[in-house]
Amino acid sequence: MAVTDAQNPLLGETTCGTLLQKLQEIWDEVGESDEDRDKMLLQIEQECLDVYKRKVEQAAKSRAQLLQTLSDAKIELSSLLSALGERTFIGIDTVKTSGTIKEQLAAIAPALEQLWKQKEERIEEFSDVQSQIQKICGEIAGNLSLSEQAPAVDEADLSLKKLDEYQAQLQELQKEKSERLHKVLEFVSTVHDLCAVLGMDFFRTVTEVHPSLNDSSGVKSKSISDDTLSRLAKTVLALKEDKKQRLHKLQDLATQLIDLWNLMDTPDEERKLFDHVTSNISASVDEVTVPGALALDLIEQAEVEVERLDQLKGSRMKEIAFKRQAELEEIFARAHIEIDPEGAREKIMEQIDSGNVEPAELLADMDNLIAKAKEESLSRKDILDKVEKWMSACEEESWLEDYNRDENRYNASRGAHLNLKRAEKARILVNKIPALVDTLVAKTRAWEEDRGISFTYDGVPLLAMLDEYAMLRQEREEEKRRMRESKKFHEQQNTEQEAIFGSRPSPARPAGTKKVIGPRANGGANGTPNRRLSLNTPQNGTRSTTKEGKRDNTRPVAPINYVAISKEDAASHISCTEPVPASP
Repeated sequence: MAVTDAQNPLLGETTCGTLLQKLQEIWDEVGESDEDRDKMLLQIEQECLDVYKRKVEQAAKSRAQLLQTLSDAKIELSSLLSALGERTFIGIDTVKTSGTIKEQLAAIAPALEQLWKQKEERIEEFSDVQSQIQKICGEIAGNLSLSEQAPAVDEADLSLKKLDEYQAQLQELQKEKSERLHKVLEFVSTVHDLCAVLGMDFFRTVTEVHPSLNDSSGVKSKSISDDTLSRLAKTVLALKEDKKQRLHKLQDLATQLIDLWNLMDTPDEERKLFDHVTSNISASVDEVTVPGALALDLIEQAEVEVERLDQLKGSRMKEIAFKRQAELEEIFARAHIEIDPEGAREKIMEQIDSGNVEPAELLADMDNLIAKAKEESLSRKDILDKVEKWMSACEEESWLEDYNRDENRYNASRGAHLNLKRAEKARILVNKIPALVDTLVAKTRAWEEDRGISFTYDGVPLLAMLDEYAMLRQEREEEKRRMRESKKFHEQQNTEQEAIFGSRPSPARPAGTKKVIGPRANGGANGTPNRRLSLNTPQNGTRSTTKEGKRDNTRPVAPINYVAISKEDAASHISCTEPVPASP
């Protein structure tokens, strides 16, 4: 109370002391007793205590609230640090144990504000990443409503580690999305190419798979769901199978068209109308890329054309069959194989007229016969070539014999020098005949042993012909040897007579026209040589063949003379030693 009595100029004119002094004056004037005055003072003191007490309680309550706020702030700070994955925060450790409560609150408030801001930014980042993840997952799952929902962010874990996990997951999903989109675009491109080749509506086909695949629909993003990929894959497989079947069908039709065209000798102008069909006859499925190449209307056109040609083929069956028979006969004739053409043609007529054999089957059988005949002809080719050489050499040998018998062969007549050159070549060729015959015999025997049948030449066993030739050649050599011995004997007798009686003048040669050796009718340089070797058969029963391989049964063939006439050796000696007379 003594303190309050003092005048406090800082607090103004009215103070507790001045008020108490004023109250004392009033009490003195009123005449209050000391007891009442003590009671009043005690009351005033009690009231002051109550006021202080209330103020203290309010201060304590305010302190408790500040402490609670500080505690909550620290807890919130710890929670934010934990949620954000931060272990420490700069400036927090110095505030924990020093400074007043308000100082601590003032120090922690900026950190909380910064962490709250960082938390909001982190929540936004999480929400953005999770939204993208949810959207891509929805696209992959094919559930677009899933991508429209806002993602729930777990605020208890907003650490950078968790954010990195979400970002890594997002990158994987983005990579998968890119791969799926690439697959979708590849499938769509494949569907487009297949539809173009098959002549189908591309937009209608992809719209049936998913509307977003149709660019004309205005949808920017394309479906990349498992269902879309699966349906696209099935569509591609179905289109490829359809393409494969159509190509197979078109190639069958093209093969039939070509066979029918070849059978009926269809002109090129008519064939060119179906070049778009036959151009893919040997193409693989992947090689057919021309738009519309396998359209249904094109296949239908080919079917109609095949049906038309089939009907036409039925009416021309005999002509076609006889054409095949002629081809078969030609092959046998070139191979010098004897057949019965008249019987074969009669059999074909009977089969066609009876209707027991399908035209296609008949033609197939004839094709098989032609193929076998070609194979047989090919197996005989080597031997036949050597037979031709042998017969040609025999003709030259026959011509050389006639040439050697001509006494006027060295006269200076027209063509004599040509015959002389031919004779020189003929002698070289004739010297090769024995080796050629031996080779021919060896090949013929090997051929017969391999096939177990006899090799015939126009119905005559070739080995028999060769044996006969060898025998005739041996007889000819014997005859030539006897003639040389006889000539030598006569010359010896003439020499002895001349030695006894003296030489006699030779009689003068009678004047006459000189014989000119020209090209032979049957073996000359410009004539067609006879290619048939006689086997001492009667002239009216011999068979002959021309160079074209066809038999000529109307012209008789004179047998080849294998016996050399006399003076051959002398003529040969003269031709080699005497000079060739100049042609006039």
